[in-house]
Formats: sequence, structure tokens, C-alpha cells
Amino acid sequence: MGSLALTSRAPAHMLLVAQISSPEAGFVAPSTSVVPRSSLWCMVAPDPYKQLLELLAAKLVVLPDKPEESPEVTLRALWLKASGTPASAELASATALRSLSDDEVESLQGLVAQRLAGVPLAHLTGRQRFMGLELLAGPQALVPRKETELLGATALARATGDESMLVLDVCTGSGNLAIAVARSLPKVTVHAADLAEDAVELARENVRFAGVEPSVSVWTGDLFAAFPEELQGRADLVICNPPYISSGRVDAMDAEISAHEPRLAFDGGSFGLAIISRLIADAPAWMKPGGWLCFEIGLGQGPHWVKALSRRTDYDLVEPAVNADGDVRAIAARRSGRA
Repeated sequence: MGSLALTSRAPAHMLLVAQISSPEAGFVAPSTSVVPRSSLWCMVAPDPYKQLLELLAAKLVVLPDKPEESPEVTLRALWLKASGTPASAELASATALRSLSDDEVESLQGLVAQRLAGVPLAHLTGRQRFMGLELLAGPQALVPRKETELLGATALARATGDESMLVLDVCTGSGNLAIAVARSLPKVTVHAADLAEDAVELARENVRFAGVEPSVSVWTGDLFAAFPEELQGRADLVICNPPYISSGRVDAMDAEISAHEPRLAFDGGSFGLAIISRLIADAPAWMKPGGWLCFEIGLGQGPHWVKALSRRTDYDLVEPAVNADGDVRAIAARRSGRA
């Protein structure tokens, strides 16, 4: 498979050359990233935006779970990053662009090269939008997806009228769900946890970035073992976006995911069911009667988990949540007993 590299052979505002040659050429872009190429030379002068947009439109692969990252939005987000004002794809689509200096155009060229090499857009910009909130993003944790907003909405719909409720967020990753809940319910107390220390650090940075420090605490540990014991039996709401991809499928995922995002965030065991099975079994001990467990599931897993939850005596109500395509992608289960 060939590879594409971007190089500047004149002042940045005058010329951009996109060289496409064989992989044997070993050309390395200014960012030291090598990206997919064909056999074409593209002169860009004097308008880098138009020509880079054409390049992205021809070469960029947009993953189904990141539909907002169109070629134009991608270029706008990278342009803003090069200009020193990083923004998520959604924010970039609504933000005016200023002209770039020669050095900034050169930086933009490198960012485009890295994006075409498969580096996630959110890793390049350091930003991702989730439920209307601008958050920090990076390789330490799963990049929050639009599809997970269904889980966030499902959880918030089951919040009681008492905003002082206690919420536990396990497998928190970048902290996006915990922060979204804290911003929606100002009096709530949220305890979030993740097994990966890098993810925990990113989540803590996001808590500060979003200004919800008084409401959200982030812990390191395996599922509920991360939390102080005194929280047992007190949670009004438990939220989890767990790993639910089977181990065998993780390696077959698109390289943009498998090569750049932590495997721990996807690998759900041999059948993709291991973590959720533990979640369902352990959650009741941490929930008060009438509390809700809300979690995301993989495509096609809905019937299995609805049946499994319905057979248990520690849950008395199971409600699947469907996306716009009618697929069950989240489930809410209520803890047995009266609140």
C-alpha cells in the first residue's frame, strides 16, 4: 500500500506539495508521520484551505462512529489547532477561521498528514465535544462518541427530582459522562473510576477543565473496588460505558481505533460480555433500592442483556434505549425494593 506525505518547498503561504510515491521511497512528513499515498503531485498556492480540503475529501476515511468528522470539519478543526485555538470538530464547524502565518501553515500541513495517517482528530486537536460540553481528549482514554450521548440522556432521564443525588460512574475513561451529569445537575455528587491510571489523570484534568471540581471525584481501580466502602448501598444512579467488543474483534477494528485508542477501553473478553456481567452482578450492592443502573452495550447485544437482567431478582424493571436507527444501544435497570 502506498503512502502520502506533505512537504513544503517554498514559503508556506506560497506552496504546498503533496507527494505521492511508492512506500519504498520512505518519505517522512514534517511531523514524522507517514500517511497513505497514491501517485499524484498536488500544488497548493496560494489558498491552502481549498487544496487541503480537496486532499482530505479524496483521502480521508470517516469512521461510522465519528460522523461529525467530515473532511471540511476536520480541516477547520486542524486549522484552528494550527492557529493556536484548539477546538473539537463540532465547535470548529461554527468558529471563524483567521489567516495563518507561514509557520502555522507548515504546522497545518503536518496535522493533515497525521490525520490521513489515521491519528484520531481528537488526539491532534486535544478536544472532543460531548453532550454540548467541550472536553480535553487524548490517547490516554477512549475518545467520547456521539453514540454514547444516548447513554447520557438515558441516565439523566432517570435522575430524581432531588439534585443532591449520588452518582457512580465506572469505566469513566476521560470522565465525559461524569462531567455531563455534574453540569446538568449542579447539586449532584459524582464518584468516577477507571482501572487505567492514564485515563484517571485525563478525567481529573477534564474535571478541572469543565469547572466541576466540587462535584466530581475520580478514583483509580477495578469497577466498584475503586470507591470508598461507605458509598455502598447509597447510589441513586450508576452509569457505565464498559468495554463490550469481543477480544477477537478488537485487533480487526480500524487502525484509527486499534492503533491509537487504549485496548482496555474496548476489550470485553472472549464474547464481549465479561465486564458487563460483572457490572450487573456487583452494582446492586452499591445502589439504594429504586436506584438505576444505566450502561451502554454493543450492537446486537440488546436481547441478551434484557433477558439476563429480567431473570435477576435484584432488578425489578428493565428498559432498553434505542438509537435513531432503532438499535438497542443502552439499557436502564432499576434496583429492586422501594426507595
